[in-house]
This record gives sequence, C-alpha cells and structure tokens, in this order.
Amino acid sequence: MLKKSFLFLSVVVIGFSFYACKPKSDAKTYNAKAADPELFHQSVELLTDVIIHDIFKPPVASRIYAYATLAGYEAMVPGFPEYQSLANKVKGFKEGPMPENGKDYCFPLASTRAFLKVARTLTFSGNFFDDYEKTFYKKYEEMDIPQDVIERSMAFGDSVAAHVIRYSGGDKYKQTRGIRFTVTNLPGTWVPTPPAYADACEPEWNKIRAFTLDSAGQFPPPPPPAYNKDRKSAFWKETMQVYDLGKNLTEEQKRIAWFWDDNPFVMNVMGHVMFANKKMTPGGHWLAIHTTVSRKTKASFEKSVEGYVLGSIALLDGFISCWHEKYRSIKIRPETVINTELDPKWQPFLQTPPFPEYTSGHSTISAAAAEVFSFVHGDKVSFTDSTEYKHGHGVMSFQSFREAALMASVSRMYGGIHYWSGCDEGNKCGIKIGQEVLRIAQTRKRNKEVAVK
Repeated sequence: MLKKSFLFLSVVVIGFSFYACKPKSDAKTYNAKAADPELFHQSVELLTDVIIHDIFKPPVASRIYAYATLAGYEAMVPGFPEYQSLANKVKGFKEGPMPENGKDYCFPLASTRAFLKVARTLTFSGNFFDDYEKTFYKKYEEMDIPQDVIERSMAFGDSVAAHVIRYSGGDKYKQTRGIRFTVTNLPGTWVPTPPAYADACEPEWNKIRAFTLDSAGQFPPPPPPAYNKDRKSAFWKETMQVYDLGKNLTEEQKRIAWFWDDNPFVMNVMGHVMFANKKMTPGGHWLAIHTTVSRKTKASFEKSVEGYVLGSIALLDGFISCWHEKYRSIKIRPETVINTELDPKWQPFLQTPPFPEYTSGHSTISAAAAEVFSFVHGDKVSFTDSTEYKHGHGVMSFQSFREAALMASVSRMYGGIHYWSGCDEGNKCGIKIGQEVLRIAQTRKRNKEVAVK
C-alpha cells in the first residue's frame, strides 16, 4: 500500500513539475498563429453567404460590407504599428476604444470578432453566425492563447464593433427606408421593366453618408445623350447599337455578360408561376476577387484586412455617387425604348434591374474597386476568377484588376441593359472615386505617394 501511494505521489509531482516548467505561451508566437488571413477570409465569405440568403440589394450590401470591414480593420490596427486608424479621415468617424496599456492582446482575434459582431448586427440571419461561431473561436483556443488574453481580445473587438455600429446609425440609412420613387412618365424617363415591373431600387441612396466623398455629386458625369427619337440623333444611335448587338451576340459576348451578371434577385416567369434565383451582389463579387488574389499571393492578415476595408469603402461610395446620377437623370432603359419604338418582341440577354440606366452601377463600382485593389496588390497581378462558379457563371482569367473592371463595364452593354455612354462614363467616374478613397483613407503612409501619381 505504501508502495502504491509513493508511486501515485511521484506521478502527481512529475505531472505538476512538467506543467510548472511548461513555458508560458509567448504573445509573439500566438499572435503570429492567429494572424492567419484565412480566418478573416472565411468570415467575409460567411457574410457574403448571409447577404445572398437575406437578399440585400447591391447598395445595401455595400453598406454592410463597409461597416463590418471597418470594425475588423480598426480592431486590428493597434497590433500592427505600420497601419493607421481611419478615425478623423473618413467622414464623421471619431476615435474609438483603445486597448489597455501593459495588457496582452491577440489583435487578429479582436479583428475577426469585431467584423463578425457588426456583420451579425446589420443582417438578419443570426443562425448563420451561431453555427459558424460554435467552432470558429475554438481555433484560437487551440493556438495556446491564454484564456485571459482571449477574453480581453474579444471584449476589445466587441467595444470596437459597438463604436462602429453607433457610427453607422448616423448615416441616414434608417431615414431612407420605405421611401418609394414616383414614376414621372415624362418622355425618355425610366419606368419599371419586365418581368417583375419592380419598384425603383433605393431612390434615396444619395442621401446616405459617404465615407470619402464630400458629396454624392462630387464626380458628376456629363449629361447623357438627350432622349430623341430622330434616327440621326446621338440617343437613337446608341439605342440602335444596343439593339443590333443584342440580336447578334457572339457566344463569347454572352459568356462575358453572364459572367458579370451579379443580379442578386433574378425573377423567372414560367406561365403563371414566378420564382427567383438568389446570387452574389456585384460588391460581393469584387470582395471575393480580393480574397482570391490574397490567397494566391499569400497576402498577410493585415494586408488582407486593409484590402477589404478599402475595397468596401470604394464600393459604398461608388454606389452613392452612381445612384445620385441615376435618380437625377432618370434615364430610360434600352429595353423600354426598343420595345416601344422598334421591336416589341426584343429582349435583353440579361434581366434589366429595377432602376434608371445612367450611369452603369457595375461600371462605377468595378472601376472604383479596381483602383483600390491595384494599390493593395499591385496593378499587374493576374488572377483566375471562379467567384460565381457555384452559381453557374463560369470561370475567367484576367491580367489585372483594371482589365476585369473594363470587362465588367462592357458586359452591361452585351447584356442589353445599358447604353455605351452609361458604361463608359460610369467607368470614368469609378476611377476617380477609387483614387479619392486612397487619397482620403490613408491606411498607410505610402498611400499618399501612390494616390497622387
């Protein structure tokens, strides 16, 4: 009996000695493990899935991405000295919570926590986040991060998220809910289009507070060609361009149009039955391109998070600027003109979205995103985009972000839903918006040098 007791005591002492001698987890080591960009990439992909499920309109989706990525970025900054807060740079955003001096934090964990907290708050389907978080936070526990550091980091992420959520409450989003657009029925102005004849999407979006623009009309495009049924007029020529192109689309042009469709709610009509397909928004598509390139180039956690926030800001400000012009010019869609004046049986290759034509939203936000991502990753990064392969939209390769943006722009004319002027001027405006985001945001000191070239 005495022998057994001695043996047990020896095991306990040895076990205690091993535990006592086990080195304390080093902050530098666990922060390096936690700075796995894949953890943030997967969280953004989760938000995209929720946005698709909840059927948020493209402008609204861009707002959700902007605030969620802002929270993720701000919670990251204290742990990465080469990066700077966006406080007092983007409009109305003030300094937020700061970590306690002398305390250890895992800032990559705080970053993902802040992102997920805001993403959950601004969407509807909380069960998606519940299921995701059941296993997600356990990954950090497996990195030997001390429990007090985990709790402190998550609390810091929560405080940053709360700060960003309060900031979001002042952007006039709530005040613009439920406001409907009154169709003027004036010649050459927009009217609802088939098959759903839906109400105009977000007619008050130009009232939303931008992040970097001094006003929604800071970069106004020139007036579109005036409505004119004279066969020699500029308007009629661009209408015939869409009509003739639509009747003679090549398979490659169809592939390009379908690839960039990004219509989050396509209405299908079969006899008396109507059903919808849900897909990614154009903003979600561009953030997914950033994810693809970040993975390909093995971009760091901080570079990836920087790209998400700059891209999201460019998308939101692009929608605000574009929507300002859409509901200023209220330009008629090609489908309406062609069906009324030329060919009642003509249909565009893509379904016409429910808002005025000029300028092209795809063209504007794609060019803005391309400018930002060209700064983050370089302007000659090639990539293969399989973002919407799972939605049946194929795979395409590009030599640069700007090449992809130009293709996204022209795809709208191939789709029969935009005139060339709307695509071209949207692209020009988007470039200016992307450059303005880089000039104002200043995430790193070298931003200024790049943006003024």
